[in-house]
Amino acid sequence: MQWTLVVPVKPLARAKSRLADTAHDGVRPGLALAFAQDTVAAALACPEVADVAVVTDDARAGRELAGLGAGVVADEPGGGLNAALAHGAAVVRAGRPALPVAALNADLPALRPAELTRVLAAAAEFPRAFLADAAGIGTTLLAAMPGRELAPAFGTDSRARHRASGAVELRLDEVDSVRQDVDTGGDLRAALTLGVGPRTAAVAARLLIAGQ
Repeated sequence: MQWTLVVPVKPLARAKSRLADTAHDGVRPGLALAFAQDTVAAALACPEVADVAVVTDDARAGRELAGLGAGVVADEPGGGLNAALAHGAAVVRAGRPALPVAALNADLPALRPAELTRVLAAAAEFPRAFLADAAGIGTTLLAAMPGRELAPAFGTDSRARHRASGAVELRLDEVDSVRQDVDTGGDLRAALTLGVGPRTAAVAARLLIAGQ
């Protein structure tokens, strides 16, 4: 069974504001783009993934991610993360209704295709399922089988909100790269320890050099 992944990317100029203590305003857009590029590249390398649909209105992000092989869906609702995900899922299902759909965070720069394969295989056992983030508060992946609404509830306490919505929490070991999203400097250091993709590594190296 192959999946379509829906990956939301907010305008780069407004992305990753919580990294202000680690990366200044001139660096954060490029860092956010690098996260998304490494996430999408790893997702497309996963044999369980048929395609990736990026939902964004950022021209640069759309161009760069399309260059990696992702499809780009305009964020027509403009109503925030959950509206963007619901719209993206509806667009891809209009063309491929028989494929399962999963929402995947765009800030998983350490993502490993083999670990994503394990998560998607586990998610296929349930009508809806999700994976909590490394902090145990948020969500990095929400999956829905054909015929089931994705019903995204990302945001504050999304782990609890997705569980309350009836989605099954996937409790898997050794899938750290799928859990490790990056919102803070501490998250970035944790991702670097796991081993990030080449684009994030290049931007992070410039940050480290500048900080010396």
